[in-house]
Formats: sequence, structure tokens, C-alpha cells
Amino acid sequence: MAKRAAPEVNAGSMADIAFLLLIFFLVTTTIETDSGLNRKLPPIEETEPPVIKQKNIFTVLLNGQDQLLVEDEIMEIKDLRAAAIAFLDNGGDKSCSFCTGKKDPESSDNPAKAIISLKNERETKYKAYIAVQNELVAAYNELRNKRAQALYGTSFAEMEANFKDVNWPGSKDALKKKIEQIKLDYPQKLSEVQ
Repeated sequence: MAKRAAPEVNAGSMADIAFLLLIFFLVTTTIETDSGLNRKLPPIEETEPPVIKQKNIFTVLLNGQDQLLVEDEIMEIKDLRAAAIAFLDNGGDKSCSFCTGKKDPESSDNPAKAIISLKNERETKYKAYIAVQNELVAAYNELRNKRAQALYGTSFAEMEANFKDVNWPGSKDALKKKIEQIKLDYPQKLSEVQ
């Protein structure tokens, strides 16, 4: 009796189908990226912290019931931006030539020395914390926009948008210097205390 050869299964088309499925899943799959708060951490250095006068610190406390205490006074979130602008733009030591504040010697000396200290309790709701933080960042942005308008005739937000735009026809180097100058005039010093 003759031995019959076992029929072979052609696996070539199976490999083609597997390859097509792999390509399909690679093309159609989206990769989720986590979004968070954009904060730059300070470099690790073993130096003594600078001496900071208490009048140059603007304290903002957010308790577990989402109540806001600013400079030991209860305040609504809607009034926080104006209070932060008044503190940052005070110019108490009269060294700030562009500050338009009250020049109160009991408040911050100048924007370079002014620090906003934000502290919250563990029970604080995330939504309230973000709302307070947004108001504080908006205070910096408003002052930077006003300064950029006075110096260059355009807002700081527009300058940053132009810098990020790859099709913007102007000089990126000159624009970067202008942006850095505005950031030097109003540095964002927002301290989050644990």
C-alpha cells in the first residue's frame, strides 16, 4: 500500500491577513496622553533660601469648605484677580518705573520680589483649587498683557501665539527677547505650599 502525502495548508494568505490586521490596528488606535498642570520645578541646589520680607508674600488659603482667605480676610474668587494685580503691581519701594499701583510701603516692593503663596487643605475640591489657581495666573497674564501693550503695541498672549506659530513671518529671535523681557518685568512666582 502506498503512503499518501498529507495535504499541506497554504499559510501564505494567513500571514498577509495578520499583517493587514496589524497595520489596521496601528493606524486606527489612538494613544491617550495625560494632561496636567504645566509647572517647572526649580533646579536641585544646596543653597540657602533667600530672606523674603513678609510684605512681599501674598497669602491665599483655601480651606476644606472651599472658602477663600486672602491676606487674613475672607474673599470671593471673583475678587481674587484684582487683589493679586494690586499686590503684584504695587511698587512699594518705588524701584519699579512701570508699576501703576498705589506705591503702598506696607505691600509688595516690586513685581520681581512679589510672591504669591497658595495653600489648600486636603479636603479642598479640585474644581475650587483650579479656579483659584486660574485667577492667580490670569492676574500675571493681565499684567504681562498690559506691559507688552505699553512696550510693543501688542498683547503678551498674541506675542506667545506668534512665537508658537511656525508660519509667522517675523523674526523669532527678536520676538523671543521681547517675551523674555516681559517675563522679567513680571516674573510668575507662584508658590504652592503643602
